Amino acid sequence: MPRCSAVIVLLVGFGSRLAAQTAPPVPLAPRRSHLEGKWQAKTEDEIRNIMVRNDSSAQFGEQVARWRIVGDSLWLALGDGVWQVYGMKLDGDKLTLSGGDLEKPVTLHRVGPATARADSLAIPPPPPPTERAWD
Repeated sequence: MPRCSAVIVLLVGFGSRLAAQTAPPVPLAPRRSHLEGKWQAKTEDEIRNIMVRNDSSAQFGEQVARWRIVGDSLWLALGDGVWQVYGMKLDGDKLTLSGGDLEKPVTLHRVGPATARADSLAIPPPPPPTERAWD
């Protein structure tokens, strides 16, 4: 092998290893919060069950809402055409909501998987992002 070619091969090989070592790390895909499941909130008076489904519906008894996660917030819309926005912290099977219309933070615990929504229960249409309930 001519001397010039050997130097080029050596430089190219060294350069590619150097580039691999100094290249910025590949960003990981944003992790989607896994909110689906059957959740329970215990109050002083009762236990409330909330079903959160992957079809963007959430159900409390017969009332059905649409949900979205935006950053660290949970957005819920009932049939009234406005988003109610709550601060959200999800840690495994523990969900803490605060703000919005809540007087104090509420902690829910996931107690099982989500069940299918009955076809007779319609999900409210999503309101525009600008339609938010404010204090």
